[in-house]
Amino acid sequence: MAKHSKTIPARGLRVADQIQRDLAEIVAYGLKDPRIGMITITEVQITPDYAHAKVFFTMFKDDKETIKNTVDGLGAAAGFIRNQLGKRLHIHTLPMLHFVHDTSTSRGMEMSLLIDQANATRAADAEPDPVPDPVPDPVPVPEDTAATASKPDTE
Repeated sequence: MAKHSKTIPARGLRVADQIQRDLAEIVAYGLKDPRIGMITITEVQITPDYAHAKVFFTMFKDDKETIKNTVDGLGAAAGFIRNQLGKRLHIHTLPMLHFVHDTSTSRGMEMSLLIDQANATRAADAEPDPVPDPVPDPVPVPEDTAATASKPDTE
């Protein structure tokens, strides 16, 4: 289930999640536009009156030209997608769909790469630990004291 703000009631969350599932299936199997490749619907945010829905999606290829083509293709197919969604989803107001490219995964990967680079330079800058001194041998006990210490007094 997607994370949503606390101001949307529980029914709104369920409707948004159902829209997300239905859109994923419609986009994967119902669209024939070559501009729309393999996309993943990551989240749907719906207004409280169900009039508008922001549909966030990610793609494997995140260059600007591909993103622009995909957003244009989804915008052109929004009427068809909404029609197909209306056949599956039976609610009073069917939302207008607004497609937005989700950059959170690519930003997360960039942040992870920066953290890895920072850790690598920090490890390279760190001084190696000095070699610890060997543990000194225990003090030898003379045999005379050892023999008397182990014998109990029998007197």
